[in-house]
Amino acid sequence: MLRFLTAGESHGEALIGIVEGMPAGVPVAAADINRHLARRWLGFGRGGRSKFERDRVHIYSGIRFGHTIASPIAMRLDNAAYLKDRSGWPEVMAIEGTGEQVEKITLPRPGHADLVGVQKYGFDDIRPVIDRASARETAMRVACCSIARQLLNQFGIEIGSHVLRIGEVGVDLDSDWAGERDRLLADGAEALFGKADESEARMLDADLTAQCIEHIRATRKAGDSLGGIYEVVVTGLPAGLGSYAQWDRRLTGLLAQAVMSIQAQKAVEIGDGVRAAGLPGSKVHDPICDDAGTFRRRTNRAGGVEGGISTGMPIIVRGYMKPIPTLIKPLETVDMVSRESQPTRYERSDVTSVPAASTVAEATVAFALANALLEKFGGDSLDEMRPRVTP
Repeated sequence: MLRFLTAGESHGEALIGIVEGMPAGVPVAAADINRHLARRWLGFGRGGRSKFERDRVHIYSGIRFGHTIASPIAMRLDNAAYLKDRSGWPEVMAIEGTGEQVEKITLPRPGHADLVGVQKYGFDDIRPVIDRASARETAMRVACCSIARQLLNQFGIEIGSHVLRIGEVGVDLDSDWAGERDRLLADGAEALFGKADESEARMLDADLTAQCIEHIRATRKAGDSLGGIYEVVVTGLPAGLGSYAQWDRRLTGLLAQAVMSIQAQKAVEIGDGVRAAGLPGSKVHDPICDDAGTFRRRTNRAGGVEGGISTGMPIIVRGYMKPIPTLIKPLETVDMVSRESQPTRYERSDVTSVPAASTVAEATVAFALANALLEKFGGDSLDEMRPRVTP
């Protein structure tokens, strides 16, 4: 079984990650991980940190001569903000000292973990919550999950994503828009993310991209923020991953958790999940056919999963991200000490990070699927797994 842990704060010296359970012999290079870390910064509407944060992973253990050795993989990502941020955060998040001279932040921001974090852990300063709850954590998550992605790639399993909507601009999910996506998927899901990465909005349609940029500019000028919808697609996945036998082994639940674990994600659907709720069964379920001795579905409205088990069709998962709650134009809050109503303080933030969230979702979905692959086919090494997955 694969698992990973991340540690570190947004304005601390570094993020740390440990990946355990990888079979021996899987090719892993820092350059492959860095490629996906760079994609995490894609998208028009990013905030100030994107101008100086350039993530480069340092691998400490678990890799020998470019291949996994079945021992824990330890990694580090330095935070450029630790050295370049002039707001004093490195000092106020210092490992040592008493903190007696540090000014406390006591204005919780609506929509953030600020208030609930303080209520849960008993802090009198919001800074510890802000720093760990930050989406900066997803950088190390992408690094950890990119190793699992390398395992999937050994069996021809590819993962890609694209953005469907940012704020008011995007495709109508009830319309026939998926032709360009399906054309790209014929070459594998990485062709999908390659095309999406060419767009500043990670959209497949150039006109929608241009509209999104103008929408983001107008929203920034208004001091507001935007959410949106993205789609993660997986190709090459064999049938039989997951199980209906227990609730916590259903692939649908594992995929949903993978997406919903990402900061600011508020909803998820698999296949035509939301739309299917309002349609008759005859327009929802996928007819089965025999294609030269192989069972296939004529359509893929189920999104590649039936009964909690993969069907062999492309996995389709959509994530719904809320607007970023840090706003230039402040909302109302209450000071935790004085209990007086005040406007929120502004922390540097993006107008939207839906394009970035889509790349993070690729990573978390990869980890869930790599675990499901190992559960079904097992193996302590890549050589042991190969004949089981592709006999």
